[in-house]
Order: sequence, then structure tokens, then C-alpha cells
Amino acid sequence: MKTSNYIRIFTGDFFIVQRIIGQLKTININAVVKDPTESARLAGFGGGILPGFQEIFVNINELDKAIHIVESITSELRA
Repeated sequence: MKTSNYIRIFTGDFFIVQRIIGQLKTININAVVKDPTESARLAGFGGGILPGFQEIFVNINELDKAIHIVESITSELRA
């Protein structure tokens, strides 16, 4: 089995994901967004367990910088 160099750093709703992606782009991190609900719908399986939720994956080499962005945004939203 092939191992991936990408790791999931966040799962949340579309709007927060877009905000995180925008911040990651400003520091030249190209993240991958996965939408399991949309993928299931397009494949004809209907919606997923958490409709509207997406996952963000980054390269393992960029993990420390990416986690800092996620923590900054999520702590700001909780305040």
C-alpha cells in the first residue's frame, strides 16, 4: 500500500475551510480540500454523514506552519 505525504489538519464547514485555505495560500502552502459528501453525491451514493463539511490536507513537510494557521483561525472564532 502506498503511503501519502499528505496529512489531514482540519475538518469543518465550507466557510471556515475557505478562510484557512486563503491564509495557507498567503504563505505558499497548497492544501488539498476533500469534500466526502460531494464525492459521494457525484458517485450516486447520496449525501454523507456530515453534509457541508470538508477536510483540509497538507504536505507533511508544511505541517508546522499549517497547524499554526488553523489554530490561529479556530481560536479567533471561539473568542
